[in-house]
Amino acid sequence: MSGRRPRVIALNKPFRVTCQFRNDAGRATLADYLPVPAVYPAGRLDRDSEGLLLLTDDGRLQHRISAPGRKLAKRYWVQVEGTPDAEALARLRAGVAVRARRTRPASVQRIPEPALWPRSPPVRYRARIPTSWLEIVLHEGRNRQVRHMTAAVGHPTLRLVRHAIGTITVEGLAPGQWRDLGPAEIRRLREPNRREPAG
Repeated sequence: MSGRRPRVIALNKPFRVTCQFRNDAGRATLADYLPVPAVYPAGRLDRDSEGLLLLTDDGRLQHRISAPGRKLAKRYWVQVEGTPDAEALARLRAGVAVRARRTRPASVQRIPEPALWPRSPPVRYRARIPTSWLEIVLHEGRNRQVRHMTAAVGHPTLRLVRHAIGTITVEGLAPGQWRDLGPAEIRRLREPNRREPAG
């Protein structure tokens, strides 16, 4: 990468798109949306989750963004089944046991339903079971962590959207759309740990 500015791309990964460029199972992949060679995801977003995914052609930057020790804040907007009470929210904030390991403390709050793109297919509506929206900010990235956390307190995740990584957000990108980050945005990703995404 010496002498050449790294390329970093922000993609709004659609629902049910696999977070890789090749798949032998006939599923939609990143290649269906991002015709850019030699960029790789900096971290992952599971197939049933949506929202911000960063990709880069710089291996060192890729590691810096995704490394657990970096503690780069990741903000999620999460629709859950039911209405979490104060006890459930406190448990999420303090950390819950997921596969015999306790999650790190997180920022968790109830939020109004955010203005998002429609999901296809939509979350199944059930008149007798209300749903709620939470904003969860994590500084770690274990596999399907948010889903395991909300299930552990009795409120399964119905829809999961990653809104921000550090100071980079998915604002302005429809599902499947992407943009190149500017030099200042890339510099912020290289800076020392930032505890919260931009508001």
